[in-house]
Amino acid sequence: MAKFTRLTSAVDFGKDGKQFGYLRLPYSSNASAYGWIGIPIAQVKNGKGPTVLLMGGNHGDEYEGQIVLSRLIRTLKPEAVQGRVIILPMTNYPASLVGTRTSPLDAGNLNRTFPGQADGSPTEMIAHYIESILLPMSDGVVDLHSGGRTLHYLPSALIVADAGKKPDAKTLAALKAFAAPIGYITAAGDSRTLLAAARRAGVVAVGTELGGTGQVTRETLAVAATGVANMLAHFGATEKRASPARTRLMTVTGQGDYVYAPTRGWFEPHFDLGDTVRVGQSAGLVHFLDEPLREPVPVAFEADGVVICRRPPVPVERGDCIAHLAADVA
Repeated sequence: MAKFTRLTSAVDFGKDGKQFGYLRLPYSSNASAYGWIGIPIAQVKNGKGPTVLLMGGNHGDEYEGQIVLSRLIRTLKPEAVQGRVIILPMTNYPASLVGTRTSPLDAGNLNRTFPGQADGSPTEMIAHYIESILLPMSDGVVDLHSGGRTLHYLPSALIVADAGKKPDAKTLAALKAFAAPIGYITAAGDSRTLLAAARRAGVVAVGTELGGTGQVTRETLAVAATGVANMLAHFGATEKRASPARTRLMTVTGQGDYVYAPTRGWFEPHFDLGDTVRVGQSAGLVHFLDEPLREPVPVAFEADGVVICRRPPVPVERGDCIAHLAADVA
């Protein structure tokens, strides 16, 4: 018996060929009493084989996935596929439409909303549909993220593993196959993400952090496109594989790998993206530009590692992430 969901799909998941349509997300508003919001969805299917779910726009201000997957919808032909490829280029469509991390409808952060609720808010209903309908039919998932407006990453792919344990062999193989310049393993901790939902469903899943600052570059788009092609081939949905360079395997082990602003102010970094840093080394200063006689507050790194992510905006609030480290796998 199919699980109940409020969303309906214009795509027939059992039908061969290329289809494009919209997931209908019911939304009753002052402007449209019986309306629905259309979330773009495409499927390219050819006979029996694996199902690969490709997602972009989980956060609306992260664009590599949205651009690359929209292009893939136009170019991927059924005869190139063995099995089924399901594509959501703008997964949290309300957020993607306005270019924000969270939805303007309910302030929902989709990647902190799984497993969602069938009768919940719009973002909860999207999460529920993905976890209850799309993930159970999938063999592999790729969730394309970047740093959005407030962070900037070295182009990376990532997987999650239980703290202190080796990652699942199939998931690690997928991370290597994506072949981003950096592939890092982070400790599982937040059960509300798409990668956590995939683990609950027993589906191999790879995420990315491809760039950031609310923009794209030729490099980050190329990493995304190559990675998606590699994933389709790795899971057996296509034969074509790009010719990637070897990925640099790294780990993120805990909160010590993150640097946070200790107070409100204006942050002066003492590091650059890609720097190798040591515990106790100065990360920078939080200045009080409106109180120029006040001494700035120093911020130090709490772990050794490589800076794979930094916050570009200078104004900070207490608790803002300033930097994110990773360490090479021994």
